[in-house]
Amino acid sequence: MKRIYLDHIAATPLHPEALEAMLPFLKEKYGNAQSLHSLGQEASLAVEDARASVAALINADPAEIVFTASGSEANNLAVKGLALAPRDKGKHLVLSAIEHSSVLNAARSLDKLGFKTTLVPVDGTGLVDLAQVEKALTKETVLVSIMLANSEVGTIEPIAEIASICRARAVPIHTDAVAAAGGIPVDVRALNVDALSLAGDQFYGPKGSAALFVKKGTRLQPLVEGGIQEAGKRGGTENVPAIVGMGQAAEIARRLLPERAERLGLFRDRLLDELPRRVPEVVVTGHRERRLPHQASFCIRFVEGEGMLLHLDLKGIAVSSGSACTSKSLKASHVLLAMGLDHATAQGSIVFSLIEGTTAADIDYVLAEFPPIIERLRKMSPLYTEYLKERSP
Repeated sequence: MKRIYLDHIAATPLHPEALEAMLPFLKEKYGNAQSLHSLGQEASLAVEDARASVAALINADPAEIVFTASGSEANNLAVKGLALAPRDKGKHLVLSAIEHSSVLNAARSLDKLGFKTTLVPVDGTGLVDLAQVEKALTKETVLVSIMLANSEVGTIEPIAEIASICRARAVPIHTDAVAAAGGIPVDVRALNVDALSLAGDQFYGPKGSAALFVKKGTRLQPLVEGGIQEAGKRGGTENVPAIVGMGQAAEIARRLLPERAERLGLFRDRLLDELPRRVPEVVVTGHRERRLPHQASFCIRFVEGEGMLLHLDLKGIAVSSGSACTSKSLKASHVLLAMGLDHATAQGSIVFSLIEGTTAADIDYVLAEFPPIIERLRKMSPLYTEYLKERSP
């Protein structure tokens, strides 16, 4: 069976060059990066080379990169670590209503410690309202955390403008760039943020590889306490193979980013334009211009995401419905609800996220196979039957 993988937001395939770079550290180069002998120093040098490559991808200084085991860990370290560091200032957080669950749940944990969280609304395209961010800030605010791009709807947020608002009030700002880094240009200096999360498995690195940029001089309380690893910001033996793989993937992403974005953007636009023409009652979600180049998302009215995913998988097409972290929960996406969609429509979420190997033939196949699937599913939908009755004269 023909297999087409269009689930970039869940994970990307491991780049062959990243795998090749990792293999020696899974076999003969097995030293602990903290050991003083030659095997340890070999591992330590490899970690620092990878740190430099990851830093270069986002225009950071290598000393500002803290390696973690996932984007969720990086987000937790940012939200909790930044919020808990200035104990004498206040206990108020400002987040957007469409943040990843790792940010929202980290804030909920802080709420149990006496913190309060304000969720800033978004418009129908998923864009954060700048005026609402400014309005939400108080003298007690110790952190603003708003994502750079949303993987479910593709919308890219005005982080540099939000950072300017935060700077004027001397409030630290973190941005979750897991969906963005490696897919679009990300420059921590231009964004003017204090912390930024990224994950290797979003730009063809290995799973279990991620990092948090922490601007020099920013106070951060570690979550994992142990030895001196990561300059004391994250204890535990370094996962050298994963770090090396992430570094290699970051180097490749920096080199190929413009070419990847342009090519995948053409396929994305074809899906955004063609799919609503071939299937009636489709809602395109997210901002059309301020959008990730590899992401096309929709809500298909009168059907549920799970049914679409299963039927597409039978045709060899792998896609997502909502975020990868909630796709098995069968709940309406909090992102889509925050954008003003009703529960029934939000249940019909489907996300096509393209990868480096996506071809024009793949898009042709999806556009050919998708409409018949929707037609079959709608024939079994009581909501669609009722809709047709209402429309009939």
